[in-house]
Amino acid sequence: MAKITTAEIRKFLLERQGMTVKLSSIRTEFDIIRGTEAFDAVRNIMYQLGEAKGNGKLVRPLGDGVYKVIKQVTPVPVFSVERERRPVFDLVFPRDYHTMEEMSFAHEIIIREGDLVSIGGVKSRGKTHFCLNVCGENIDTCPVLMGNEYTIVVPDDEGKEKYEPSPRFLNRLDVMDVNKGGWIDWIDVDGNDKFVLLPVRDDYAEHIVKNKINIIDWINIDADKLYNVGKVLENIKANLGRGVAIIALQKSEGSDNPRGGQFVRDFSDLEILLDGFGDSEEDILLTIKGCKEKRSPIVGKTYAYRIWGSGTKTSNFREVKKCHHCKGSGWVKGVKCDFCLGHKYLDVEDIEL
Repeated sequence: MAKITTAEIRKFLLERQGMTVKLSSIRTEFDIIRGTEAFDAVRNIMYQLGEAKGNGKLVRPLGDGVYKVIKQVTPVPVFSVERERRPVFDLVFPRDYHTMEEMSFAHEIIIREGDLVSIGGVKSRGKTHFCLNVCGENIDTCPVLMGNEYTIVVPDDEGKEKYEPSPRFLNRLDVMDVNKGGWIDWIDVDGNDKFVLLPVRDDYAEHIVKNKINIIDWINIDADKLYNVGKVLENIKANLGRGVAIIALQKSEGSDNPRGGQFVRDFSDLEILLDGFGDSEEDILLTIKGCKEKRSPIVGKTYAYRIWGSGTKTSNFREVKKCHHCKGSGWVKGVKCDFCLGHKYLDVEDIEL
């Protein structure tokens, strides 16, 4: 080719938005031979497209003849067009099985479309309980479930692999089933699931269902790549549309953050931590670590409750505070605190009495 135009290169680049391209690949695409006028013209055109202002800028030079093709975006008008003011997202949190009252902090928290709720929990300290209860309490919205331990792979009649619900997952659903003495109706009048179970254990953002409650229990990140969790959560949020994500993550006992630390905090609109409370695995301490929008001061508050019924039911949900006598250590002068009995916390109702 003797000549090359800006319009030709622009068309080539617009078909490769978000990708990287090389000067050599452009010259190959257009059959441009070294020594011709077009050979040097390619570099000049790419320079101009990288220096252009506003919407004209199409590439960003990366060095050594490599360019990143910029994704083209259109400005979003805010007040120049009529905008619907969307209501607060009606997300129902788990309920106390005996009182059927929602966890008390729920009334102080504002969840909006596109929000992400992170649940950082110690192993066997209620992450799945929380996730399944959120699913159950919002069952009429047809929530989406993804979980490391919700599905297993088994051979079908022809010896090929297929997915089916794991035995423990099914047992928990049975305990919660209104037709078996529970309180959640998992199926519609035709006998079909009122939720969607996806056998997904990675690449979560690709499987997010827009405009739905998407529950992921739990995201597993390699220990040497915990920084990746921020990008994972960012991509999940970008695909939610008008939905909400509930994301469970592993946490170390006593840690102030789930694995991924600040990278999780960056993209969480509500952060909840789950730890042990006392000596029993069934007793849980829930901490509101962070909340972007609330009706009253809620961050830092702690709550305790017991899990029972094969890890499905909540009971004795109440607010607790660190014991003022031992200052939350559980010990006074080498012996267990007489006030909190070593539990480190006291029920708020008892303190007020």
